[in-house]
Amino acid sequence: MASRFGRPVDPPPGFPGTTTTMDKAQTAARLRVMLAHLCPPSVEAVIAHPTSEAISPASFLSQQFQYTRDNNVLSLEQRKFYEENGFLVIKNLVSDADIDRFRNEFERICRQEVKPFGLMLMKDVTIAKSEYSPSEKVITKVQDFQEDEELFRYCSLPEILKYVECFTGPNIMAMHTMLINKPPDSGKKTSRHPMHQDLHYFPFRPSNSIVCAWTAMEHIDRNNGCLVVLPGTHKGILKPHDYPQWEGGVNIMFHGIQEYDKNTPRVHLVMEKGDTVFFHPLLIHGSGQNKTQGFRKAISCHFASSNCYYINVKDTSQENIEKEIVALAEKMFGVKDVALKDIWRIRGRLVRGQRLNL
Repeated sequence: MASRFGRPVDPPPGFPGTTTTMDKAQTAARLRVMLAHLCPPSVEAVIAHPTSEAISPASFLSQQFQYTRDNNVLSLEQRKFYEENGFLVIKNLVSDADIDRFRNEFERICRQEVKPFGLMLMKDVTIAKSEYSPSEKVITKVQDFQEDEELFRYCSLPEILKYVECFTGPNIMAMHTMLINKPPDSGKKTSRHPMHQDLHYFPFRPSNSIVCAWTAMEHIDRNNGCLVVLPGTHKGILKPHDYPQWEGGVNIMFHGIQEYDKNTPRVHLVMEKGDTVFFHPLLIHGSGQNKTQGFRKAISCHFASSNCYYINVKDTSQENIEKEIVALAEKMFGVKDVALKDIWRIRGRLVRGQRLNL
């Protein structure tokens, strides 16, 4: 990967989320054992369309709603809003007490007081070499915290799952977890995130059974880099993604859509602590740079129905991210010949109902 794209954290040996040469073999063995237990009954492989998902809309023609499930949680107005726009904000959903606990655990991870297995810590590309001392001011993202009992509580909060079920149905997997600590921009605009679709990263379908829950951990607005969404774009297809050609640099895996209508109306999601937005994985979204001197925190999880199935992304627009994720797994854990779907099986955790295909 070219240096202008950035790279993952390269901290001293023993830093949380990393492995030394000595323990890579042990880590690889553990991952193999996990996979042996996680692999479900064989499901016929499905090949993705080069830039879209392999799913026909015909099955939805008889239904009034394509993107939400029948239950008593969402009002008719809320369902119609999500159907039309692809996102829905629920105000004051997560308590201050829970958010404060998540913040405290993040700080403990930064201080190396806890070292959950599989955790990946990331820095902004412009500060990756400037500071090595572990602290809240260095780590910009905690990814894959499924082994951290405290942070993973977010993914099983009843108030979160109550809404998640409206989009996934009763069998719910927590597939991808992140705590984002967007840093003050260094002047290179690297704190922004290019416009993208989350489905680009996921080798499972159908997209209508996947949803992200993203909770603000403090007041978030355009000054500190709030989410910006393009309403209604969830009705489109998965577009090709790659690294944008930004002069200041791009953080690792910050892929963006290469071509989209720049005139599409945008909505900036101003949110308060505890507010949570649920959005579709095809919704085009991103975030601006943090123009303040503070760190902008949010915690999120992508959920999917365990009825979803894995696809083969070879020869599709997702092949570039597959190669990058597999290479990173090999570097971090010393695992060879691992498939992208295996990585997602290791990440996934059942939080409600039954674990089926995923």
